[in-house]
Amino acid sequence: MKEEILQNIAVIQERINNACKENGRNLNEVKLLLATKTVPEERIKIALRAGQTLIAENKVQELKEKHEALKEVQHTNHFIGHLQTNKIKDLLKYDVSCIQSLDRLDLAEKLHQRLQFENKTIEVLIQINTSFEESKFGVNPNDAIELVKQVAQLETLKIKGLMTIGLFSAETEKVRKCFRLLKNIQEQIIVLKIPNVDMQELSMGMSGDLETAIAEGATIVRVGTAIFGQRSTSDGYYWNEKIDI
Repeated sequence: MKEEILQNIAVIQERINNACKENGRNLNEVKLLLATKTVPEERIKIALRAGQTLIAENKVQELKEKHEALKEVQHTNHFIGHLQTNKIKDLLKYDVSCIQSLDRLDLAEKLHQRLQFENKTIEVLIQINTSFEESKFGVNPNDAIELVKQVAQLETLKIKGLMTIGLFSAETEKVRKCFRLLKNIQEQIIVLKIPNVDMQELSMGMSGDLETAIAEGATIVRVGTAIFGQRSTSDGYYWNEKIDI
């Protein structure tokens, strides 16, 4: 199991390295995030002890279940799933440094209220539905800048960039269109110079399309199955999650 995971990490790092070289990107600009949904703690620890530092869960329940076992190994936790407002209090118990899936004002306001109560701040990425699919979460691209302006007024939320899931498609140019749209929105926001907004991160691209994402400006690529192996449940079950699971 260990050798398999280490080999898979090496393959992904090589893919990231090659994509950076081919697109004139600095390798230090692109972070590998390990998507650990459904992955047992033992397998995650192998990756962390091999030098990986950034992991993310989709569900608060999994954060809770793995917290004790993983806290002995230094790492940074992000949250990349759809967050229900009634799970905010629980989420903040488990050392999450960034919520990548902030996509609506009511969530931002309730998160802000809880953070004020706890005298904390947290980094967030605004999730945008660049594929315009009804099955996907994320703010409509046409409403994204207005949401950024509204969230920026909540001083406990530190906007660090944007996130998208993109289209699940084998047609590279259709996927590229999603990533290019996210980059375009980032550039529009940068020009506006909104206080409390730092557009340094673009979280986009996964196992199947990370090269395209890096070509279009990704600074975080989210990889799970290509490192930890296939899950018993498909990625679509987690990402196309218009129902609570």
